[in-house]
Amino acid sequence: MGKLASYITVENIIIAAVAIMVFVTATMFAEPLLNRSKLSERMKSIKLHREDLRRQSRSRIRNESPTSLRRTDDSLARRVVDALQLSKLLADPAVVGNLAQAGLRGPRPVNTFYFFRLVTPFVLGSVAAFYIFVLHAIKLPGATGFCAVFVAFVIGFYGPNIYISNLKTKRLEEIVSAFPDALDLLLICVEAGMSIDAAVQKVAGEVGTRSIALAEELSLLAAELSYLPDRSMAYEALAQRVPYAGLKSVTTAMTQAEKYGTPLGVALRTMAKENREMRVADAERRASALPAKLTVPMIIFFLPALFIVILGPAYLSATAPSKPSVMQPKGKT
Repeated sequence: MGKLASYITVENIIIAAVAIMVFVTATMFAEPLLNRSKLSERMKSIKLHREDLRRQSRSRIRNESPTSLRRTDDSLARRVVDALQLSKLLADPAVVGNLAQAGLRGPRPVNTFYFFRLVTPFVLGSVAAFYIFVLHAIKLPGATGFCAVFVAFVIGFYGPNIYISNLKTKRLEEIVSAFPDALDLLLICVEAGMSIDAAVQKVAGEVGTRSIALAEELSLLAAELSYLPDRSMAYEALAQRVPYAGLKSVTTAMTQAEKYGTPLGVALRTMAKENREMRVADAERRASALPAKLTVPMIIFFLPALFIVILGPAYLSATAPSKPSVMQPKGKT
């Protein structure tokens, strides 16, 4: 404690404050460079998928085998997964769907997921064992230390699943927040006389500034509508990639319009109104839950400062030593 107190000086506090301010200033200037638009990067995967669909469509017409048209992965993760047969050892039937809902498609994300699910438990377990038994940074008894290492191993095993689940949640929230506006644009394009393919492609280009994930899904829908043999397969694939009830109803209406020739504009207008009302209801629900969420931060951060400001002067005046009164001698008359 003596060494620590020797470092806490006025000069060191000033240096730390200046360093923090310099870091914040540099971060503010570097933020526009770091937060570049990822729309063009995400659209590259859509272009690759479009090319795959085009080649598959041509091979289907020529009665050729499309097995060689699938994108391959030549990374280290694939070689490790194939050598250890992790796809069978850690088989998860929902991994492809979860990765697609998180915006990760193709063989590379699947191999990377299995690779990290193998490596992460051993890495976290080794780090925990090194800190506990070698550096003795955390003083734990033998049995408790082994239990901590086992907990780190379990966290590493389920860590990739938790990461993918967080990606899915954030991506779904982004899509849901921008979907009513995209549906309004789609309604305008359809009522203006555009085909559903052109309308979806147009909306995908316009909504990219609001939601990259939704623009990616709509571009993928437009590509699948162009090259899949059954257009309803494209709508079903979109509903599976985005598990949202509002989007599911839209894809159902589009499928019925394709199958029975029903007018799509009326259905889109009704669903656009419902999605706007759902967004308003969600905003009202979050606003109503805000006071309960602010209770604990107000108790922890605001009330102590308020008590110090109100009661501080009274406490200082009550504990201040009283000055003895000096009696002035009476003057002679």
